[in-house]
Amino acid sequence: MPRFAANLSMLYPELSFLERFGAAAADGFRGVEYLFPYEHPPEALLARLQEHGLQQVLFNGPPGRWDDGERGLACLPGRESEFRAGIAEALRYAKVLGCPRVHVMAGLVPEGQTREALRATYVANLRWAAEQAAAQGTDLLLEPINTRDIPGFFLNRQDDAHALLAEIGAPNVKVQMDLYHCQIVEGDLAARIRQYLPTGRVGHFQIAGVPQRHEPDLGEVNYPYLFGVIDEVARGCGWDGWIGCEYRPARGAVPGGTSQGLGWLGRASV
Repeated sequence: MPRFAANLSMLYPELSFLERFGAAAADGFRGVEYLFPYEHPPEALLARLQEHGLQQVLFNGPPGRWDDGERGLACLPGRESEFRAGIAEALRYAKVLGCPRVHVMAGLVPEGQTREALRATYVANLRWAAEQAAAQGTDLLLEPINTRDIPGFFLNRQDDAHALLAEIGAPNVKVQMDLYHCQIVEGDLAARIRQYLPTGRVGHFQIAGVPQRHEPDLGEVNYPYLFGVIDEVARGCGWDGWIGCEYRPARGAVPGGTSQGLGWLGRASV
């Protein structure tokens, strides 16, 4: 079966961030991801990974002014210098942590502008970032995100993401295929997995139950079936990536709540 990585920004919310590494390892995870590492020195994070035998599989580049509502800079004209500084910082962390991929958040479409008007900035920024990342063997990921969770996000659909890959033209830029977002925007998940995974341009999956973003065994999506589809297609095309568990535990911050909700993981690993 595919490999599952714990998203430490969402799982184990009753613990401090640095304590979550040990909790994930105790529950059988061998990979971790999270939104942003920048509050901690990379060496401190590396020590946690090494202590618990974990692999860092993904994190996000700096998003701009997150507390002010920004969700990335890649599509924003006039913010290129900030974007480049953020990419440099992300790649510094990736190198220390041995992390093979970084998600570059696209950003929100400013009021009064259109996605088409921002496309040239987005493509130019990603081409530059891809060149920097290639020098150290790092992949950059583009993630389509639904407009219910993040209204106005620049990138929402799988077909648009793959069209952008063709336009950017860099082999180390790939798609982060979050099945939670994809179900809300498009549906037809099994067909989209079969369509896109064999292209070699899907770098990472993420999962959560729909519609409440809880455990993947809660909600309308039949994840056991989709795990089988991923496994089948992956065997045929040689894909050996990770599935990030980016969901909010239904038990919230109740001590041990994340672990109590992992029955789906045991069943998926059989």
